Amino acid sequence: MSTQPTSRRIQTVAERMSPFTRYLTESTWAERQHEPGICDFVFGNPHEMPLPGLVDALQRWSIPQNELWYAYKESEPSARAAVVVSLRERRGLPFEPDDIFLTNGAFAALSVALGAVVDPGDEVIFISPPWFFYEALIAAAGASPVRVKIDLETFDLDLGAIAAAITAKTRAIIVNSPNNPTGKIYPPRTLEGLARLLTEASQHYDRPVYLLSDESYSRIIFDDRDYPSPTAYYPNSLLIYTYGKTLLAPGQRLGYIALPPTMPDRELLRAAIFASQVMTGYAFPNALLQYALPDLERLSIDIAHLQHKRDRLVAALRDTGYQVHVPEGTFYLLPRSPWADDWAFTDLLAEYDILCLPGAVVELPGYFRISLTANDAMIDRALPGFAAAMQRAMPTLPADSSSDTLS
Repeated sequence: MSTQPTSRRIQTVAERMSPFTRYLTESTWAERQHEPGICDFVFGNPHEMPLPGLVDALQRWSIPQNELWYAYKESEPSARAAVVVSLRERRGLPFEPDDIFLTNGAFAALSVALGAVVDPGDEVIFISPPWFFYEALIAAAGASPVRVKIDLETFDLDLGAIAAAITAKTRAIIVNSPNNPTGKIYPPRTLEGLARLLTEASQHYDRPVYLLSDESYSRIIFDDRDYPSPTAYYPNSLLIYTYGKTLLAPGQRLGYIALPPTMPDRELLRAAIFASQVMTGYAFPNALLQYALPDLERLSIDIAHLQHKRDRLVAALRDTGYQVHVPEGTFYLLPRSPWADDWAFTDLLAEYDILCLPGAVVELPGYFRISLTANDAMIDRALPGFAAAMQRAMPTLPADSSSDTLS
């Protein structure tokens, strides 16, 4: 009888997910998230009713117009056309409908993209601190994940570390801008340097190193900043996007992969991506979401209000002794924990009915993450608790404790 009752590959994937799995199952959040009065800042979930336009669109397009309305769907022409119009307006490049692949959000898009370009034995670089599932997705694709840490002084990419990590086996790199959890938008100078590295590596090893550009938060931008897409600097790029952030409806799984018109041999990739979609559990969005996409494309949560909540929390936290930088985009703040053990400090916050994500869960010990999707009433209730927790954690604060070089 076999002593290995489950897949070794899936066991490896599960091991790489263990910090997140532990948090989901063993943390104070797991025990208390549904209690009345809890201030849950852990994930980018909605804490108010959905956008009215979202509800209207789903209701409108749920009414069948023919007998095939809910038949098998791939990437619907009307949905592809809406994405193309949006990308041409936002990016100024002539994207083509055949290069748009609708997916079940960015999660599925990343899995499909990796399946299309990666072979067993390849290496895929990911940036740390990462989104929860990059490492596991790379392992699930049969590749070896290669972790490269950011510059912790600036939260920018460490190009020297990326260059040192590239080998003959490197097939792809995943870059997330604006970055979850840091909120950093990687600037043009950094992206130009990254493009040079990847171009040189592709030429040196005589095969393309693909850039998987996770742009899930590319429309959640603060202070009227420009958003430089990594795909604008490097032709061998796959643009990954999800509507779950701008709609603040992460349970409605709708996103896409887009191949820029500058990509060489993208006709070959089209077939590979389609095959990967089929083999990734038929990773196409459901029919209703695809019909509604042209309407949903025009909708967004109130970014100005999100920025107001950012500014309010940053000011209040600094006033009570926290060190916290100002994120350039995304849903999140990333304050430093006054204790080295950020898991213990988030447990202290929970004593005041405040739930936050320990930085250790996203490979950034000594920090904790706060989601700005909290509603205003939740922030009102939480601010005294944040202050009280800091007083207990650090009875005597240094004089410059509220300053931060990353502001």
